[in-house]
Amino acid sequence: MNITGRLTADAKVSKTTKGKEVVNFSIAVNDSYKKDGQRVEHTAYFDCAYWRATKAVAWLQKGLLVELTGQISVRAWNSKDGTAKAGINFYTVTIKPLARSAKNNDSVQDSTESKSGRTMTGQDEDDLPF
Repeated sequence: MNITGRLTADAKVSKTTKGKEVVNFSIAVNDSYKKDGQRVEHTAYFDCAYWRATKAVAWLQKGLLVELTGQISVRAWNSKDGTAKAGINFYTVTIKPLARSAKNNDSVQDSTESKSGRTMTGQDEDDLPF
């Protein structure tokens, strides 16, 4: 699945209890439609996890427009006060920056392939399983 949205905050690296590092970030996906002649805006928020390369945290900054490829899952839990909560997770496989964030005036690479031939999935093209 592909989704496109803007980061709601700078990405952060966290570790699992077994020491594996993951880049965590959240994106907002905006949608709009007309109902009874009025424009209705809707925003969905996705919590994203990127397990392939922690160096992505350096450029995943608030406001950056990205296209993500991956798999979606839904989670539900009870908060400490007993309130039922739900969230949408997106397990990200590839990240494609589409436009720089308003926060960062540096240019952002427009494709997922770097000059070294490596993709932002962290794998060499020859190592891909398909």
